[in-house]
Amino acid sequence: MFFFLIIKVVAQNFDEAKVPFYTLPELLKTATGSKVTNKSSWEKNRRPEVLHLFEKNIYGQMPKAFDSIQYMVTNDVSNAMGGKAHLKEVTITVWKMAKAADIHLTMFIPNHLKTEVPLFLLINNRGKRNTDPSRDTVSEFWPAEIVIDSGYAIAAFHVDDAAPDFMDSYQNGVLQLYPEQLTAANGMKAIGAWAWAASRALDYFETDKAIDAKNVFIVGHSRGGKAALWAGAQDQRFAIVFSNCSGNTGAALSRRQFGETVKVINTRFPHWFANNYKKYNDNESALPVDQHMLIALIAPRPVYVTSASKDLWADPKGSYLSLQHAEKVYALYKKPIALTPTPPAINHPIIRSFLGYHNREGIHNLTAFDWNNFIRFANYHFKN
Repeated sequence: MFFFLIIKVVAQNFDEAKVPFYTLPELLKTATGSKVTNKSSWEKNRRPEVLHLFEKNIYGQMPKAFDSIQYMVTNDVSNAMGGKAHLKEVTITVWKMAKAADIHLTMFIPNHLKTEVPLFLLINNRGKRNTDPSRDTVSEFWPAEIVIDSGYAIAAFHVDDAAPDFMDSYQNGVLQLYPEQLTAANGMKAIGAWAWAASRALDYFETDKAIDAKNVFIVGHSRGGKAALWAGAQDQRFAIVFSNCSGNTGAALSRRQFGETVKVINTRFPHWFANNYKKYNDNESALPVDQHMLIALIAPRPVYVTSASKDLWADPKGSYLSLQHAEKVYALYKKPIALTPTPPAINHPIIRSFLGYHNREGIHNLTAFDWNNFIRFANYHFKN
């Protein structure tokens, strides 16, 4: 007798003609039906509602309380990069109920500047060698030298410190401090833990006299780009958010069902999002939010979203549409937006705008092209 295992393969849509008709949730209308017409009403009424909907249905609640936090410099090299930079490695230890979680931070600060400097913080979801403090390995994923030469500091932590990116061990990090989150329907999972850790890094930057802590820019690629958007929405101290190729449950509109879908991401990575999110598998139209609303939560701070021409899985057009639909909230703050009616040509970034974008030629990756445009965007907002 023979037994055959039949595996159902879910075909993903990469055809614009097959994108279903959809209606996005109202961004500027409160739960009681009141229209939002000014920034005060947005901040006091609608923004808290939208943030709560994302917490409840997608990313999970963000725990705020802990008993203590400690910073220990474990490596200090004043003449790194041939004398151009000051290297610091810092262990951030957070305590709660006699349990501790460590976040290991690597940072370089330019030596030629005597004042506090703005800083790019990367949520590193790739190998730790990409952020090698010795610089024996130099990677485009985290081109520290380019950033230092541009007059900015740069730092990174690895996602595994906050929540290992595996469904059988993601609990072995920050979530040891918050075990109640593991079973709650709206509990924080890995993506939330990574965003939480980014905020703890920002707590440290506020104590470092070399860093301009009011100008810390959060950067993430792919799943890290999802976490960067969530960190920027939750923690308004981040001055700019850079989300690179973040796709589904990042910058791309879920209702388009183009490339990766809610069902696919929840099936492949069940440890990323709150348990409630699984209710929307093959049910995107029931979501009370969509990703343009996540970008809107970051207003009035600048947001830069990227795509790659061969990365259809992450839906470049859907990411651009999210920016366009978020523009309504930026208009309440009278922030200049230079988005074009249709997505810009490949390798033609939109920089002089509070909502920036580029679609880079190539594959799903974080490259020097991306970083050079991040620097241009930061220069426009903080060096003009």
